[in-house]
Amino acid sequence: MDILNDLPATGPITLIAEFTARPGNGDTVAHLLAGLATNVRREPGNIAFDCFRRLEDADKFVVYEIYRDKSAFAAHISADYGAVFNARLRDLIVEPNSVLTFLGPLAVQ
Repeated sequence: MDILNDLPATGPITLIAEFTARPGNGDTVAHLLAGLATNVRREPGNIAFDCFRRLEDADKFVVYEIYRDKSAFAAHISADYGAVFNARLRDLIVEPNSVLTFLGPLAVQ
């Protein structure tokens, strides 16, 4: 799957990223994620980058992200600091990578 080709051509890109820290690595992941958040929030096309730990299991992380549009998301995923984050994260989490779920708006009348 080519992630960019599957995204809407117009409008904001909204997603959640989820991952689980390996036992004993939760605080390390939280620190690493805090550093990433600082960088991502400076991106001109970033609207939201909110990081959470699940209340029922502090080793489970959820990141809620919104980007202005497809080009802003493309800039985000090509940022050098993101590649550094992901390379370090892979050794600290259960999953092989962050699990991404893209969201679309619900039309409410």
